Amino acid sequence: MDEHLREVGETYPQHLKKATGFGAAMLAGGIACLLHGLLPFLFVKTGSDCIRRLHGEMVENRIKRPAAQAPNAA
Repeated sequence: MDEHLREVGETYPQHLKKATGFGAAMLAGGIACLLHGLLPFLFVKTGSDCIRRLHGEMVENRIKRPAAQAPNAA
C-alpha cells in the first residue's frame, strides 16, 4: 500500500478522497450509459465526457507530474 501511495504522490487521506471520487464518477457515468441505452435521447455525451475527464485526471496529469515531483512524495 505504501508503495502505491508513493507512486501517486498522495497521503492515505488524499488517496481515499480521490479514489472515492473516481469511483463515484464511474458509477454515475455507468448509470448514465445504462439510461442512454434505454432512452437514447438522454445523456448523449455523459459517458464519454466522464471517461475523458477521468482519464485526464488519472493518467495525463500523473504523466505531467511524476511521483518524484509530486507533493508529499518521499
